[in-house]
Order: sequence, then C-alpha cells, then structure tokens
Amino acid sequence: MLIRPMSAEDLPDAERITDVAFHQVDVDWGGRGEPEPQRRSAEHSRRWIERTAAVLASDPGGCWVAEDGGEVVGVATSIKRDLTWILCSFAVDADRRGSGIGRQLLDAAGRHASGCLRAMLSSTSDPRAVRTYLRAGFTMIPWMYLHGEVRRSALPTRTHVRPGTAADRHLLESLDRRCRDATHGPDHDILMRHAGLVVVDRPNAQGYAYVPDGGGVWMLAATDRRTATELLWEGLAMSPAGSTVSVRHVSPAQTWALDVAVEAGLDVGTSGYLALRGMKEPQCYIPHGALL
Repeated sequence: MLIRPMSAEDLPDAERITDVAFHQVDVDWGGRGEPEPQRRSAEHSRRWIERTAAVLASDPGGCWVAEDGGEVVGVATSIKRDLTWILCSFAVDADRRGSGIGRQLLDAAGRHASGCLRAMLSSTSDPRAVRTYLRAGFTMIPWMYLHGEVRRSALPTRTHVRPGTAADRHLLESLDRRCRDATHGPDHDILMRHAGLVVVDRPNAQGYAYVPDGGGVWMLAATDRRTATELLWEGLAMSPAGSTVSVRHVSPAQTWALDVAVEAGLDVGTSGYLALRGMKEPQCYIPHGALL
C-alpha cells in the first residue's frame, strides 16, 4: 500500500471513490424523511473534479491518495485558510475499509495542519467516522437540513439583497473572517463559477450567499440574524415555483434558518455532523459542505 501526494491524473478516480462512498453512507445511515440518496449527476461530478483541482492547486500538501497495485483506493484532501485547517473530502474504497488506509490518509492530510490553531470538517453519520473524529479531538455538532417546496406566499416582497460580483471580494473576505475566523481565499473563485452570488451591503449590515441552480444556498455568511434571514429567503425565492429545494449544513446555532424553514413550509431533518477543533460554532453562517 502506497500513500502518496495526489496528482491531477488522480482526480477522476478520486471523484469516483467519493461518489460511491458518500452514496453508500447516505443509503446506510440516512435519516428518516431524508430525500432518497442519489449518485452524482454528470454535472455534479464535473463540478467536483473542478473544485478539487482548485484545492489541489492551492494546497498540494494537503491532498493525498492511497494506491494499491497501481489502483487508487482512497483519497483525502484538505486546505489551510489563514490559521484554520479544513478537511474537504475523505473516502476509502469499500473493499479496503477497516484496513488502516483511512488512518494513514488522515495522518498524511493532517500534517498539512501544521501551525494551524483551528480545524473544521463535515462528517457523515457513519459511526466509524464519528469515532475517528472524536478521538482526534473534534467536537461533533449535528447538522440539520431544510427540504421541500417553498410556500411562495411567504416570500418577502422587498429585501436589501442585490447581485454580487467579483468586485465584492473584499466584503466576502471580511465576512469570512468575522464568521469563521478565516478567509476562503481562492475558494471564492471556484464558488463564483459554480453558483450565483448575492450580497447585502448596508452601513450597519453585510452578508453574502452563494445560490446554486434550483435555489437554496450553498454557503451564507452575515453580520447579523436579520441579514442572514434576508439572504436565505432570497435563495429560496430563486427556486422555481413547484420545485423541491434543499439547504444543507445548518447547525443548531442557526435558529434564524429554522424560523425561515417554518415560514417557508420546509421540512427539517438531521444528517451528519459539523466537527470543530479549537473554535466555537460559527454564527449567522451556513458553510459549504466541502470548503466549509
């Protein structure tokens, strides 16, 4: 078994391994009432490879694969943003689980955390993963998700939200530091390519959200609950009438998001964990599943 740095040529294999592994976890450990687990679409797979290529370019020292007989059988990717280490993706081929490969991959990726004061990651509900992260000193906080068809009559008629552009980069970075003690840096480049950006920029209140095709939010950061609420409503309003929308990675601190869910007629469920080490639970913040 060889644990080695990831290369660009490994990206298709890494995408396949994570797709299969995460889908199986959803099948085995998905919560009651959660949407039926689906494999990635071709477009989702393309975005995963493009995003991970950007992670590999910015943080090659945090990206590793396990190789057995010339075949990639495991992957771990991580990034450092300011003084925060983030595990972006971690999966091992089903036939090799329990063999120690996962621990070796995490150890390799974890060395990229040298000098960091904080760490965060998104964990599945798999008890084996939860035990691993608890032993590594992480605090595990249950994720919630919002899901359903938006009650259109509840949508606000007027907000302070406007479309965002690359010119808002300084605002985005400032909000990142305020909400999670670290900027997203180059992650904003890939997020702007994959989702629409909306912002609020008033004298006493600022915020931003990335809204994917189909509505909802992939990531949201704001200075206060009112602004966060406005941005979440905007993301929901951008979903097509009659469609189903999902907002994942809502932590218990985001009670404002649950208030919106109730008003919008969305269901609330639990799935997976936010894992934190050396930091408090972010406020007025919904992170991206991989880039956090």
